[in-house]
Amino acid sequence: MKNLLSILALLIVGATPVCAAEVVTFPSGTLQLKAMVWKPDGAGPFPAVLFNHGSERNHQKAFEAVGPFFGGAGYVMFAPFRRGHGMSGDQGAFIGEVLNDVNKREGIDARSRMALQLLEADHFDDQQAALEYLRKLPYVDAKRVAVAGVSFGGIQTMLMAERGGDVRAAVNFSGAALNWERSPLIRERMLEAGRRAKIPVYLIQAENDQSTGPSKDIAAEMLRLGLPHRMKIYPPFGKTVSDGHSFGYYGADIWGQEVLAFLREALK
Repeated sequence: MKNLLSILALLIVGATPVCAAEVVTFPSGTLQLKAMVWKPDGAGPFPAVLFNHGSERNHQKAFEAVGPFFGGAGYVMFAPFRRGHGMSGDQGAFIGEVLNDVNKREGIDARSRMALQLLEADHFDDQQAALEYLRKLPYVDAKRVAVAGVSFGGIQTMLMAERGGDVRAAVNFSGAALNWERSPLIRERMLEAGRRAKIPVYLIQAENDQSTGPSKDIAAEMLRLGLPHRMKIYPPFGKTVSDGHSFGYYGADIWGQEVLAFLREALK
């Protein structure tokens, strides 16, 4: 069903031919990380989307659901596996195990502190290394790169939006939705990132996500400060909270046209 949705998404946007995913290796400090890359046929240069995964151990199927959508719409999609995840599972500790251990020993507040520490240091370093590698690919237009992500990847996206630099737009799917009510520390850090955003941000969630507070509250702060953004809460996706939380991976046939319009405007 999820693969069928991806195919439908390509038909809806009037897809251009897209190659199968290529797996590449890129350095992050002393680590050698893997990424999956989708690109349209041709030499380019094409605009690109750096797409960040969440905290699950392996995101290959999720990437395979959304990668052809962006590739078919004329964008390179670069999907890195951060340290300890998926194809980079042998490159450092898996963040889920680290956070579970901290939670068991010291509680939820310590878990939140460790999550932010890892996401702002080691995992942000991996994201930045992926961006640097992506911008040097010969078929990528280095001046037209956006960042996107789901869940923890949405947090990574907001941290990148806060810095601006070499990305020009951000799409945050469900960033911090699993932690919004239970972690004031993570909630305030994401609000701060929204207040400091240097590029346009599109905040997207399904109504049946764990919490829609991230999109609503960050958007309210950005509106108060006059910062460029969009926010949309879509109808429930699937039947469960988990389905709603995975909307950014599997809902491209629903959010695709609006995200592409946002990217066209931001990257023109």
